Amino acid sequence: MTSIVVPDASTAVLGPAAPKPTSVEGDQREATLAVWTSEDGRTSAGVWECTPGRFTAVRDGYHEICQILSGRVTVVSADGTEQEAGPGSTLVMPAGWRGEWRVQETVRKTYVTTRL
Repeated sequence: MTSIVVPDASTAVLGPAAPKPTSVEGDQREATLAVWTSEDGRTSAGVWECTPGRFTAVRDGYHEICQILSGRVTVVSADGTEQEAGPGSTLVMPAGWRGEWRVQETVRKTYVTTRL
């Protein structure tokens, strides 16, 4: 098996931007570059970007670990806990996590998700 390298995820060309389905504020658009998916489909990795605004997020049945490459976001958990994230921040959203992303500046991240 060969390794996969994305030379610079911060400038990688992503797929076409589309409206963010769970957006609750702003004319948000998102784009993704799917880099890898395991043979069983349970684990995937990629690069994702989203424009400013607010959207709801639910991690039902899977864990997500992501690294913010650019932009600024406030992640608000269902219990009201707010956490700021920007370039260099690592976020872990375990299965069952629910909340909202408040994107102040277009945010780009790398991510790995693992389904239970």
